[in-house]
Amino acid sequence: MNPALFASVVICAYTQARWDDLVASVGSALDQPGTSEVIVVIDHEKDLLRRAQGEWQDSRVRVIANRFRQGLSGARNTGVAAATSEIVAFLDDDAAASPGWLDGLLGCFDAPEVVGAGGTAFPVWPAGEAPASLPPELLWVVGCSYRGLPVERSDVRNVIGCSMAFRRRALRDIGGFNPETGRIGRIPLGGEETEVCIRLRQADPRSRVVFEPASAVRHRVTPDRTTWGYLSRRSFYEGVSKSALSKSLGAQDALSTELLYTRQVLPAGVVRELSHLRPAGAFAIVLSVAAVGAGYLYGGLHRRQRNRAALVAPVESVIR
Repeated sequence: MNPALFASVVICAYTQARWDDLVASVGSALDQPGTSEVIVVIDHEKDLLRRAQGEWQDSRVRVIANRFRQGLSGARNTGVAAATSEIVAFLDDDAAASPGWLDGLLGCFDAPEVVGAGGTAFPVWPAGEAPASLPPELLWVVGCSYRGLPVERSDVRNVIGCSMAFRRRALRDIGGFNPETGRIGRIPLGGEETEVCIRLRQADPRSRVVFEPASAVRHRVTPDRTTWGYLSRRSFYEGVSKSALSKSLGAQDALSTELLYTRQVLPAGVVRELSHLRPAGAFAIVLSVAAVGAGYLYGGLHRRQRNRAALVAPVESVIR
């Protein structure tokens, strides 16, 4: 039996506010034929850990505590360390996998140089449709696939965090996800999956990361993430994250995809929104670009900060 036909699915959770979503996420992972086990990693929340341990008695589900630093990167590293399959897939606690999701990801590992794969994330909006502040080009703000991504299976620089898979050995060879990057609770720093994909390719230039659009998840978007304030905040933190990645990985690797996106995809989006008499959508794109730029500059001014908390705290006070 080919071990690449199966995967350990890691789902990280940090809050009981997403309990129903977590239950749905675990259930959708168990429904995938290629799932060998589901590992639920609780990120430093004792009550949630007890509740989750009492919920799942299925022999294929393991509930464990994040044994590393608090944050999504530490939780993911805990899952990788516990995984038993050659392929480790990651599904967010507020995302449900569609039928064929895991098979689509596993199918990308058809060559030894493929070290990572990712799929499409469709938003599930609280009001049933996208708000004016989130045109298709900005769906990355809510962790979903955005206009500008390939429409057929293609090699890409990085994948989306709520729907991805990697060779476990490749992740462990580079030390896993960097705990200095990524989200901590509700602080929307990003870049951990971008960084890990870049580091995998820097470690071995022959390595490939593949995007498979047919592999899909449904990612729930909460009302608080549809506001103008969240758009500004998330975009600002994206700039902070990109600044850090540019410093650690080099600007060429860290910004290559973003430069093409900014020069081609976003201007076309502004023109479309204006031509369809949707000024709010056009303004949202401009606002997001401005906020990302401000965050990038802010991050550059504070690159000498060694303590991540020392960087986050003043940012929080600035943008509240």
